[in-house]
Amino acid sequence: MTQKRKRQLLIGEVVSTKMEKTVNVRVTRQIAHPLYHKRVKRFKNYLAHVESIKPSDGDIVTISSIRPMSKRKRWQVSKILRKAKKIG
Repeated sequence: MTQKRKRQLLIGEVVSTKMEKTVNVRVTRQIAHPLYHKRVKRFKNYLAHVESIKPSDGDIVTISSIRPMSKRKRWQVSKILRKAKKIG
């Protein structure tokens, strides 16, 4: 009877963890240039809510849509796909 709604998922890189319970995630997508047809990268930053999962800068994460928590926060980190590599 009750169907669970399939949430929208995005994959991106954590660029900032300076806020409490919030991270800034940069999502990259590649589109073809309308005239020259070369692949061009486009970026968008999303504020994502975190509670139990604690990602650090540079981690690749999956974010899923949730109901609005604040003016700009409408996503939540669902899992960490790859941890960032620390060099040196």
